Amino acid sequence: MAETVWAVFPPVLTIVLALATKEVYMSLLIGIFAGAMLFTGGNALQAILTIFAVMEEKVGGNVNILVFLVILGILVAAITQSGATAAYGEWAGRQIRNKKSALLLTALLGIVIFIDDYFNCLTVGTVMRPITDKFRISRAKLAFIIDATAAPVCILAPVSSWAAAVSSSLPENSGIDGFALFLQTIPTNLYAILMMCFMFFIAWTGRDFGTMAKCVRANRENFVTGQEYADAEEDPARAPRQGSIADLLLPVLVLIAACVFGMLYTGGITEGKSVADAFADCDSSKALALGGFIAFVFTAFLYLPRRVMPFTRFCECFTQGFKAMVPAIFILCLAWTMSGIVSDKYLNLGGYVGHIVSDSASLGLFLPAIFFVVAGFLAFSTGTSWGTFGILIPIAVAVVGTNDYPSLVTIVAAVLSGAVAGDHASPISDTTILASAGAQCNHIEHVRTQIPYVILVCACSFAGYLVDGFTRNSALGVAAGFACLAAACAFITAKYPSLETDDPGDSGTPS
Repeated sequence: MAETVWAVFPPVLTIVLALATKEVYMSLLIGIFAGAMLFTGGNALQAILTIFAVMEEKVGGNVNILVFLVILGILVAAITQSGATAAYGEWAGRQIRNKKSALLLTALLGIVIFIDDYFNCLTVGTVMRPITDKFRISRAKLAFIIDATAAPVCILAPVSSWAAAVSSSLPENSGIDGFALFLQTIPTNLYAILMMCFMFFIAWTGRDFGTMAKCVRANRENFVTGQEYADAEEDPARAPRQGSIADLLLPVLVLIAACVFGMLYTGGITEGKSVADAFADCDSSKALALGGFIAFVFTAFLYLPRRVMPFTRFCECFTQGFKAMVPAIFILCLAWTMSGIVSDKYLNLGGYVGHIVSDSASLGLFLPAIFFVVAGFLAFSTGTSWGTFGILIPIAVAVVGTNDYPSLVTIVAAVLSGAVAGDHASPISDTTILASAGAQCNHIEHVRTQIPYVILVCACSFAGYLVDGFTRNSALGVAAGFACLAAACAFITAKYPSLETDDPGDSGTPS
């Protein structure tokens, strides 16, 4: 069943079951088992052993991410227990006057943290969730803002772990400077650019539609009874008051600085490499674990000598933080196992998709649009955009060649754009999972509410790549994408009312 159409079945089955049942754990387990059964030819015992082998490999290879998640959970619990979150919420409530300001600040913070998407999701959620809760903003809306400023921002930032992933995806003997190619794809990475513009439109106007609009309305009705935030472990308003705003900001700033230092250190900055080369060669997962541990030690020395919280309560944050991250860790482990089942060592979904793309090489005018769609499908099915880069960028180089460099830049941009789009929508994507965890939003609710927005921006991007392919003019393609998005925003403005205005919650005070 390897490298055949059956390789598509496990991820598609998982996604359909997850959306239909809203039970992501069981859906992933069923999809993983189905994939293992296909690989072993129906031998159930061998299928189970295959699952454990894949899980051992994938979880072991990503253990630094799990360590970072646990440390971050402990930090969040400690900051909350210290009362720093409540103090920050009170201050921000006085400075931020309405929902629009809260959403725009969340978006801006997401853009500032462009180093890594994992770090982006969890940090923005940690800092902004108390503020968005105070203004009665739906957790699903917060999760969308976080997700829309994670991968889309990182894929546009030259200094990020994503730039390194793209650069390393080029064939070794291609003779192309991977970093220079990445820089040239930035202006034509339509999905990332258009999604950020659309996200700001939604935050500014509050004109939600589809499942997000239903969720926002339900949140407004349920907030009085506290149903939207029933999953919160502790109301920040009830936390001790010893902590100040500095007790929140300093750990977060140290975490950011330590993670950046970790990336430079693991990339070889101490060995004489330049900053750009160090970022390109860094081990981002190891850097995040190192940065998280440094921030944890700093927080302990910041809180305990000043008696911001007792030693015993600080130790209790270990178990609280771990418990808070268990759902995200479990989903990530299962999602990584699914990506392993469909990898080239097993069902080889990428190889099957690669053959389809190679067979379509004669459709020259449609190539940018074809690569965009295929990259989106592959990333959606596997939950990994980096894996999609590694599969499709070498194929793009083989199909287009290195002589027609402008066309190669356009098609690689389409691959990056489609991979980010598929990753953004996929319920088994690690970025989607972490956006849910950062917002403390139900995972399937986050997926269901943001999919209509992703589809809209994908359609605009697809139109842009069609124009680009037919005219062989990147500027016209970008203009077409923006024109489609502008028309869509005008239609939304005319048809849908704003759901984030004229609400008692805008004042940040209880109704």
